[in-house]
Amino acid sequence: MQVTSIETTKWVLVAKEEDVPANGGSCVMYKNEQIAIFNFKKRDEWYATQNMCPHKKQMILSRGMIGDKECEPKVACPYHKKNFSLKTGENLNGEEYSIKTYPIKVEAGNVYIGGLE
Repeated sequence: MQVTSIETTKWVLVAKEEDVPANGGSCVMYKNEQIAIFNFKKRDEWYATQNMCPHKKQMILSRGMIGDKECEPKVACPYHKKNFSLKTGENLNGEEYSIKTYPIKVEAGNVYIGGLE
């Protein structure tokens, strides 16, 4: 018997593609949650994470620098330079805290985030 999967992700429109700078980030608010969205143009990829850096509880990650660490896309907190994987949310400095990530897609110039409640 062949099993097929059905996509059940609820997608929420959060921005227009042109609202997010190339190779940078922006912050969007969904209900009471700040979400950082990143247009990693150099990799032709988009990412979404929580906006709060867990190190000092500041809403700042959307203003962080994005780049690669050993081919892993990352964001660095602009205040304390803590690095987090944009794919998994893992702390790349070897510390215990991590960040939440969300599925993201861009269609017809619109940016959508999935996994929101």
